[in-house]
Amino acid sequence: MPTHGAMPNSFDPTRADALEPRARALVARRRRLLGPGYKLFYEQPIEVVRGEGVHLFDADGNAYLDAYNNVPCVGHCHPHVVEAIARQAGTLNSNTRYLAEPLLDYAERLLATHHEGLGSVMLACSGSEATDLALRIARHATGAKGVVVTANAYHGVTAAAAEVSPSLGANEPLGVHVRTVAPPGPGDTDAGAAFALRVEEAIVDLRRHGTATAAVLMDTLLSSDGLVPDPPGFLRPVADVAHAAGALFIADEVQAGFGRTGAAMWGYQRHGIEPDLVTMGKPMGNGVPISGVAARPELLERFGNEVRYFNTFGANSIAIAAAAAVLDVIEGDDLVARVGEAGAHLRTGLAGLAREHTVLRNVRGAGLYVAADLVDPATGAPDARATSRVVNGLRERRVLISAAGATASALKVRPPLPFGRDHADQLLAALADVLAAAC
Repeated sequence: MPTHGAMPNSFDPTRADALEPRARALVARRRRLLGPGYKLFYEQPIEVVRGEGVHLFDADGNAYLDAYNNVPCVGHCHPHVVEAIARQAGTLNSNTRYLAEPLLDYAERLLATHHEGLGSVMLACSGSEATDLALRIARHATGAKGVVVTANAYHGVTAAAAEVSPSLGANEPLGVHVRTVAPPGPGDTDAGAAFALRVEEAIVDLRRHGTATAAVLMDTLLSSDGLVPDPPGFLRPVADVAHAAGALFIADEVQAGFGRTGAAMWGYQRHGIEPDLVTMGKPMGNGVPISGVAARPELLERFGNEVRYFNTFGANSIAIAAAAAVLDVIEGDDLVARVGEAGAHLRTGLAGLAREHTVLRNVRGAGLYVAADLVDPATGAPDARATSRVVNGLRERRVLISAAGATASALKVRPPLPFGRDHADQLLAALADVLAAAC
């Protein structure tokens, strides 16, 4: 099974001799200096030197439509965000041990986008740190250790986050107090009830082995499991099961948050859930490292009084300026509504291609997180090789996407949020060309 760091559309270092001289030299230098842990996208890696809006530019000045990167959520190098960062960098950059009104202003604005039960927030630098912190809070609050996650979940790379991230592969073992559950499949007739039953069985199994459950931790799009967005509301019974067992429900919004679904600011809102803790990361600062955990105030009250926690770079002045500017753009440009419109247009186009090409099936998504499976038309079995051909074929046509799911056989489209109908049309035209040529 492909791991989180070794997708089939990644560059194969054994084929470096096929690269152009400059790329070959950079690849060799990179491997010597950084080791083999850092992977490169695509069979022919791209030397990216500039970004603007929904485009990346290579060293030769070629523009690539970026339909993959969710970190620059309001677009690469958005002028308002860049100006906010530069202004703050020339004024002050400090930590949370000093009084600073901009931090409080941002916290109020951020919490106002969540359900009113989430009244406090702690800030860190990465989604992995947010996961780590949320687990510490949940375990301290409940006195329990157990955690339930989905079968191919990815929640981060710290030691604690890796223990609840089965997508990292067999060489990164799960924690002894972790249980995994299969996500709903496209054929599930009652996805919420069936999925909640599996979560309940996992909680029972933990109890049978002497461990109470501290948290049920769910990415609200189940994105690493191949993207499971529908039906809206299917995660609500899972939260009910968690609470009935005395556990907390943690909504991982690193992927679904900040308007990505086009239906609401947060993925959990689309499901009608009131989580106890919410983790946020990646898009929060449009590329500046900042993450957070929104929480019920009573959880942070106890944790803050009884556990020593400090993050040197978490909520630093520059990160807060960037994050506030991101909210400015999301609100000022009405991005949530625009994301919903562009995503619906893209899914309609993909569904049309699926009717023409039997290798393409199960188009799904919410807003600007969209997936579709590549299969063997004769058997319906997942076809990761076909997915790799399509992903790399699009790269050759200067359109960038990736792959998703446990078998890496699903196309993953997850662009910056200003991605519009015209960009979707460009992607669809390139995909039609690739499907005709490669499948």
